[in-house]
Amino acid sequence: MKKNVDLSKPRFGRRFALLGLLFAAVFLLSFVLGRYSVSLDTTLRILWARLAALCTFGRAILPQTWTDTEAAVVLNIRLPRILCAILVGAALSAAGASYQGMFRNPMVSPDLMGASTGAGFGAALAILLGAGYWGITLTAFCFGLAAVALAYLVSRFSRLNATLALVLAGVMISSLFSACTSFVKLVADTQDQLPAITYWLMGSLSSVKAGDTVFAAAAILLGLIPLVLLRWRINLLTVSEAEARSLGLRSGRLRLAVILAATLVTSASVSVSGMIGWVGLVIPHFCRMLFGYDYRRLIPASILMGGAFLLLVDDLARIVTSSEIPLGILTSFVGAPVFLWLILRGGADRER
Repeated sequence: MKKNVDLSKPRFGRRFALLGLLFAAVFLLSFVLGRYSVSLDTTLRILWARLAALCTFGRAILPQTWTDTEAAVVLNIRLPRILCAILVGAALSAAGASYQGMFRNPMVSPDLMGASTGAGFGAALAILLGAGYWGITLTAFCFGLAAVALAYLVSRFSRLNATLALVLAGVMISSLFSACTSFVKLVADTQDQLPAITYWLMGSLSSVKAGDTVFAAAAILLGLIPLVLLRWRINLLTVSEAEARSLGLRSGRLRLAVILAATLVTSASVSVSGMIGWVGLVIPHFCRMLFGYDYRRLIPASILMGGAFLLLVDDLARIVTSSEIPLGILTSFVGAPVFLWLILRGGADRER
């Protein structure tokens, strides 16, 4: 198996270029959508002025041709939310693609190991105990990591096949934390706490601030970078254990590295956005249809397409109704029919 990425093929190069243009178009479009109108030209000037000031440590000050309100809308409200949507979408789709390769199962999603349900229970528990916004975020993040760690430890003591043991342990831990979340909802105050828990579990980016984006960026990039660097090795996880051993691959260490990286990005995503389904399941299938099964192309494509997809869904959530629709609802409305279509047409089984 060749180690270098063959992006020189015209078909893949053109597809990456088109995907990059689509990503850029959705990114710019997201700044001009919203209840307060800010033109694209004004948005670009505001962003350029802020970028110039950051790069020159405040020495380059461009003439202000926009209002303070426009600057606040672009920099304090829309920019953090847009960046967070990109990070969460990229993280979930990359984690989903990695898990699907590691478990050799196209039906696997990032919440297989219990990260999402663990984070959901952590957030519900924090709301029940009256924690603030940052308390909810950090508790969700820690419980997401703890759920996967617990599933991995359970699988290590099993005598079953390592992959099967991980799947079964993940299902068991997910079920356990789902039951715990249901109990928290049962004892929560029905006037204030229960609605807050329910809304958080449906997923939303409406409360995202600059601090959330910084937290998400640090954790998600810390997990995405290893996945990108190990993407050619993930191809080896798609073969059987016997074939991996014959190639001299220590699949146990590689599997652990992928689990750690995917868990980190999933837990960080859920902690700032709530539980958003279907992104990590559907987007990798689309990427396989366009870029094939080679993870050297599939991981970068999943990052780009996942970021653009969730950003577009978040735009719809902001403008479709006067009150925002939770992202989990919209991704289900989009993801379920698309996945049904993929099943009916045979999925992405053709090798590109």
